[in-house]
Amino acid sequence: MLMAAQHASAATTITIGTVNNGDMVRMQGLSKEFETAHPDIKLDWVVLEENVLRQRLTTDIATKGGQFDVVTIGMYETGLWGKKGWLTPITDLPTDYDVDDIFPSVRDGLSVDNNLYALPFYAESSMTYYRADLFKEAGLSMPEQPTWDQIKGFAEKLSHPDKEQYGICLRGKAGWGENMALFTTMVNSFGGRWFDEQWKPEFTTAPEWKEALSFYVDLLGKYGPPGASTNGFNENLALFNSGKCAMWVDATVAGSFVTDKSQSKVSDNVGFAFAPHQTTDKGSHWLWAWALGIPASSKKVDAAKTFIEWATSKGYTDLVAKKEGIANIPPGTRFSTYSAEYKAAAPFAQLTLDSMQSADPMDSSAKPIPYVGVQYVTIPEFQAIGTQVGKLVSGALAGQMSIDKVLEDAQASVSRDMKRAGYIKD
Repeated sequence: MLMAAQHASAATTITIGTVNNGDMVRMQGLSKEFETAHPDIKLDWVVLEENVLRQRLTTDIATKGGQFDVVTIGMYETGLWGKKGWLTPITDLPTDYDVDDIFPSVRDGLSVDNNLYALPFYAESSMTYYRADLFKEAGLSMPEQPTWDQIKGFAEKLSHPDKEQYGICLRGKAGWGENMALFTTMVNSFGGRWFDEQWKPEFTTAPEWKEALSFYVDLLGKYGPPGASTNGFNENLALFNSGKCAMWVDATVAGSFVTDKSQSKVSDNVGFAFAPHQTTDKGSHWLWAWALGIPASSKKVDAAKTFIEWATSKGYTDLVAKKEGIANIPPGTRFSTYSAEYKAAAPFAQLTLDSMQSADPMDSSAKPIPYVGVQYVTIPEFQAIGTQVGKLVSGALAGQMSIDKVLEDAQASVSRDMKRAGYIKD
């Protein structure tokens, strides 16, 4: 008994902060395999809703609190936090990890000066999911590249609230990575941008924001589900899988969930199309990767690195294929993922790949932009700015504020923040 106790006490426990998205929940479930193979490492999981996770991680990492040894972060945070020295650079990866197998756009998005600061767990763009059976019954045909106007026309014809069938589901929950991820791509597609070339916001000085916001509020207000302003990715996924959404525009990673018979009532009737565009297709679909990084404040870097290498490896992909089916492997990060076998099993695979490869963070607007990013702006201030504007947009959707008031408040607030941060010169 004494020897067993000594062995247990020698194990290193690492704390992992992650988001409650399906692929991460699956990773937690499969991590018993990791612990069996690495009895000297124990895993302590903190699984949180996206907005809460971001707040917790940002506070902890900025204050060097040391609460987490592994953090689930995205392309936005990785570059900014890596530059600040808040993350441990990921070096000396083993040969069989095959870092060259990772798509360059994903690798670059998680690097600073060609050094990786996080390893990609899955990557995504956005796409349109639709009920092929409902379209057929109504005599409708979804184009491969629909416009938002076409989407609205379909939503009108397919909305039957009396049957709990809504024309469309979209993100409404406030947050720079929630409603503003979707809504920013809509603004882009209407020809708008967050900032002009002098870093001045354009909420009231260019027509595209008002056009996009009016369209968004009208579309969801007429043809969306009740309480749309509180729905994020997970809420809309549940609505779609239960048969309550005729269409849904969101992350490509949902492809494996909407076609999974064990969780989707409509799995046999899902169609896929590109995310909608309007006056331009620039910036109409996003580029994102959820990745695993190690805070510089962690005292357990070696154990943390062992875990993130395992969770983002080809071996983990093979494990998911074996345990959950090949269509459920984490998408979007590696060339080797997109085998003929995977494409045959995952009807969304090619569209995901095409969407990711055509998203350009350097050129996401019909107008010139001073920033990098499609659905976000890669500056430290955007986390606060994006969330504040997200709250205003959600308020308009809930009928709490007029569209003009939302845009006026956004213009004043963001202008003040950008002047304070030194981007706008008087």
